[in-house]
Amino acid sequence: MKRLVFSFSIFLLSTFGSWALAVEITPFPSTNQSPFIQIFGLPGPGEAFILPPGQTEVSLEIIHSSNYATDITSREEIVIDGETTRLNFKARAGLMRQLEVGIKVPFVSHSGGFLDSFIDDYHRTFGLPRGGREDAPKNRLLYLYRRDGVDLFRLTDSSSGLGDISLLASWQLFQRQNERIKEGITLNLNLKLPTGESEKLMGSGSYDFAFSLTAQRNKTMPSGIWSLYGSLGALYLTLGDVLTEEQEKWVAFGSLGGGWAPNRWLSLKMQTDFHTPFYKHSDLDELSAFAVQLVLGGTVGITEKTALDIGITEDLRVKTSPDVVFFLNLRHRF
Repeated sequence: MKRLVFSFSIFLLSTFGSWALAVEITPFPSTNQSPFIQIFGLPGPGEAFILPPGQTEVSLEIIHSSNYATDITSREEIVIDGETTRLNFKARAGLMRQLEVGIKVPFVSHSGGFLDSFIDDYHRTFGLPRGGREDAPKNRLLYLYRRDGVDLFRLTDSSSGLGDISLLASWQLFQRQNERIKEGITLNLNLKLPTGESEKLMGSGSYDFAFSLTAQRNKTMPSGIWSLYGSLGALYLTLGDVLTEEQEKWVAFGSLGGGWAPNRWLSLKMQTDFHTPFYKHSDLDELSAFAVQLVLGGTVGITEKTALDIGITEDLRVKTSPDVVFFLNLRHRF
């Protein structure tokens, strides 16, 4: 599936790129892909401009993350070693002038993966910290949390299946546009349903509800379109099945980013995502530290109504999110 979608994306880019029209600068739909975090209903930053009535957008997002983190204290031990792939099928539609609704259906796969040697060689070549990855078994899957000698969670077998489905809604609170400036603010709502198997980290086994505000300001200048955007929100968690006693009730999250569109078919973007801890009663950064990640990439216009987002994510605060995440997001409007 991943190879098919990637090949199709490259085909579209090479075939239709010459007649693509203006690309909109939109936030990356990125979230923390740590195995113990991605099970919850943490939404991306959303968009500051909803779809007009009667317009629909469908998208396929491929996210592949490489995880390696180990830590141990007198009472706790954690090992996060493996790779996770998510396929997010998303559809959203403008219902009226100020309202948009949508749905996101994820498919999740956990495995030992194939990137260990590549990432270790990359770190060694450029003198970057290797974090003990060079001594760990290659292409191993082990997601483990142990407290007082008891395994509270352990996953060693590769698995794949349906994740937790989310229902989405956005309300346009403010929008203004003239020849040079475009500004907007939206209220975003997200309800996550417990449709994935929690024992395989396909989901959390809980209903989660998130609300957030997203704001963006675009300015047209001689050098192109420049954009600044941000979001801030809160996520309420009902009791799930994964590390239930350690789970927080509320999580705050947000994003801040900017972009530049030098021409009509390309935009370049940089974004930071952050959130408060999802777990408590732990001295391990992997569970109980404030998380920050950096997203770099851009968007390529393929046709008038089709665009491809390409990005890579790095953990700015080590151990709180995956070492590296690669993603593609193919979007089409009609």
